[in-house]
Amino acid sequence: MLAYLPPNLRDLQLPLRLRLWDGTQLDLGPQPRVTLVVKDPSLVAQLAHPSLDALGGAYVEGRVELEGPMSEVIRIGDALSQALEDESDTCQISRTPHDKDSDAAAISYHYDLSNDFYALWLDPQMVYSCAYFETGTEDLEQAQQAKMRHLCRKLRLQPGERLLDVGCGWGGLARYAAREFGAEVFGITLSRAQLKLARQRAKDEGLARQVRLELLDYRDLPQDGRFDKVVSVGMFEHVGHANLPLYCQRLFGAVKAGGLVMNHGITAKFTDGRPVGRGGGEFIGRYVFPEGELPHLATMTAHISEAGLEVVDVENLRLHYARTLEHWSARLEARLDQAAQLVPEQALRIWRLYLAGCAYGFARGWMSLHQILAIKPYEDGSHNLPWTRADLYR
Repeated sequence: MLAYLPPNLRDLQLPLRLRLWDGTQLDLGPQPRVTLVVKDPSLVAQLAHPSLDALGGAYVEGRVELEGPMSEVIRIGDALSQALEDESDTCQISRTPHDKDSDAAAISYHYDLSNDFYALWLDPQMVYSCAYFETGTEDLEQAQQAKMRHLCRKLRLQPGERLLDVGCGWGGLARYAAREFGAEVFGITLSRAQLKLARQRAKDEGLARQVRLELLDYRDLPQDGRFDKVVSVGMFEHVGHANLPLYCQRLFGAVKAGGLVMNHGITAKFTDGRPVGRGGGEFIGRYVFPEGELPHLATMTAHISEAGLEVVDVENLRLHYARTLEHWSARLEARLDQAAQLVPEQALRIWRLYLAGCAYGFARGWMSLHQILAIKPYEDGSHNLPWTRADLYR
């Protein structure tokens, strides 16, 4: 059966073992750390030029099995794809039209999977975004608390101020801002599962009067400048390139003059926003974040500026997100038996690849994570920000 394998596979020196459907094995290098079990004979031809999308899709669909640490699976899979990629292949840029119905469906697909499943591998507050490692030695819970504190400090949040949380998730940041900084928080989400749990947690913590959470599309935000501050975490990735101008305009209209707006989200490596190479971005779009699109930092800051906001600070947390994802992946891998009781087998396969793959991708600079702080100036162009960042770190 080895005769059916593409000849270029034999020239590789990777710690990978191939096991075919008839039990035949081939080691592609010494001391294999990962075994790729090919169950579908039709897959063999694809191994001549295996993209990450094709390899990942075959695993999700059960056409192959993977044996070994998931972090090694991702590393070796990328090396295999890179060594055998077809240089004539080009990554096609596609733009998806986003409307309220399609965005709601995409959000539901991703976030309504199972609250209990997410709780297995997120921190106790279920903060599903990049953590902040002040020293690099923090555990996940400490780093997520530090991230929320960092955001609130950047916003110079004060007791009694009205904070808009766009894409509030399970409400971890909303509750933190209310509890630790005394803010009055209005949060919005399109996920019914998130909203139900977030409301219950606010009630259980005695914060129901300070934290109001609603099922609302960002396009329907009030435009009367009623909020003192705005925070949006992990949100603009879902908006789509075509709607970024409208999204920024809605944030501008929601915040009062002199108010701060914080955008925290994943940004593309390439200025044209094309996904990462060798099929990784296509896999995420197909199985994880339908209709998700990553803007480059330059694109995002341009739209923020054109909406009338002034960018006053930018921080790259790419390596922070790599470490956050390493924590998430390790926590999921340690609880696979429990996870298998909560979500379908295919969903669990997707998430194993997604978390480990994104940890690898962020570590290698395939995409970044930027916090972009902007302000809505007064009519005369002035604002009341401190002259330096020193107050953030006291």
